[in-house]
Amino acid sequence: MTTIIREIREQFNPAKPSQCIGQVELLTVDETKEVVTAANKAFEDWKNTSSVVRGELLRVTADLLEQNIDKVAETASNEMGKTKNEMIGEVKRGASILRYFAQEGMRATGEVLPSANEGKMLYTMRVPLGVVAAITPWNFPVAIPLWKIAPALVYGNTVVWKPSIESALTGKLIGELFEQAGIPKNVLTVVQGRGSKVGQVLLEAPEVKAITFTGSNGVGQSILDSAGSTKKKIQLELGGKNAAIILADADIHLAAKLTMEGAMKQTGQRCTATSRVYIEESVYDEVLARLIEEAREIKVGTSMGPVSSKGQYESILAAIEKAKLEGAKLVYGGGPTQGKSEGYYIDPTIFTNVTHAMGIARDEIFGPVLAVIKVKDYEEAIRLSNDSEFGLSASIYTNNIQKAFDFIQRSEVGLVQVNDETGGAEPQAPFGGMKNSSTGAREQGQAAKEFFTTFKTVTIRTQGM
Repeated sequence: MTTIIREIREQFNPAKPSQCIGQVELLTVDETKEVVTAANKAFEDWKNTSSVVRGELLRVTADLLEQNIDKVAETASNEMGKTKNEMIGEVKRGASILRYFAQEGMRATGEVLPSANEGKMLYTMRVPLGVVAAITPWNFPVAIPLWKIAPALVYGNTVVWKPSIESALTGKLIGELFEQAGIPKNVLTVVQGRGSKVGQVLLEAPEVKAITFTGSNGVGQSILDSAGSTKKKIQLELGGKNAAIILADADIHLAAKLTMEGAMKQTGQRCTATSRVYIEESVYDEVLARLIEEAREIKVGTSMGPVSSKGQYESILAAIEKAKLEGAKLVYGGGPTQGKSEGYYIDPTIFTNVTHAMGIARDEIFGPVLAVIKVKDYEEAIRLSNDSEFGLSASIYTNNIQKAFDFIQRSEVGLVQVNDETGGAEPQAPFGGMKNSSTGAREQGQAAKEFFTTFKTVTIRTQGM
């Protein structure tokens, strides 16, 4: 008889770090290998299941997600700090993602092509890859996993999903909803564990044909280093240092409001969060005053939650101190929220006098910190906004249609916003960035098909047989 000794991890509430909200069992390396083997065996039946049936399972899961919206939102809020209202919005978005990809089960999976030869029929089919490993972050513990899992499943793959250890309870709950919806055994398996152990198994297992990951650039590079030579298909969604440009002809009130929302929603813990803002000098003072006014309206603990963990808390505060040492001027916030006896709360923070030589202008902070930079004109703004190793999202606020379209053409990002904040994505639209923000095919929309399937070309001789 073999006795399996698993590590037990306790999950704590970042709003009340002394409060244990649950426990999760972490899988061993050997158990993870068994999960992958089982997923590979389940693939044979799942790929031959009607895509309409696979889509219907996603629809039922969406119904269950909505029926359990309060439970899922509260679990995630308590686990990673996002306010419950923000989590309710994310759960609704998750249901929309499931419903969108449910319809994919009824859409065409190939096309008939003309052949140069008489008596031949030529057509293509999209076919699944096999076992897909989905490795997901803590900051969107519902939406990001679902926009990976849903297309993978509907196109006929089996999925081994490793949620972030920081959002393990939420991952467990989502997995249970798929089970309630009737997903066959081993078609979707949630594996809880550390990246150095469980994650490494997924990178190395020969049965895993594709890896889809969202997270830090450092981990993304390690995935390329470990799995790049194995011929696995790899999709990486990584960091951002997203810029907003506010021109003198913009609606200044709207621009300041949306820029601050873009910077501070989800406590700035979004890869698409607004991190830099370039303001044309003729309206700089007015816009800065409005940004500070908008920051004052944020109620920390109510409209903005804590950051997700002690490690994240310390990292953000260290970045703030570094900005001060490098010469940036702190004009609002800049430290732990006063009056909070516990919890990883940080005030909305605004810096001015920022140059591109400073870390605050170049490094992803992943917290409620905004760098404000004065520019002479639009040309300087777009030059500086493109001066980044990242290329995820960018926005411009202007009423000049020529500059808006020029920005669309010249901005070196995958997501362009005009008169809107840098965040936001819809299930039907491709999501992803340029430069060091993304590797591989885009996520969501019809683009998801590019990653989760491959082509099979078929020729049938119909004459002269």
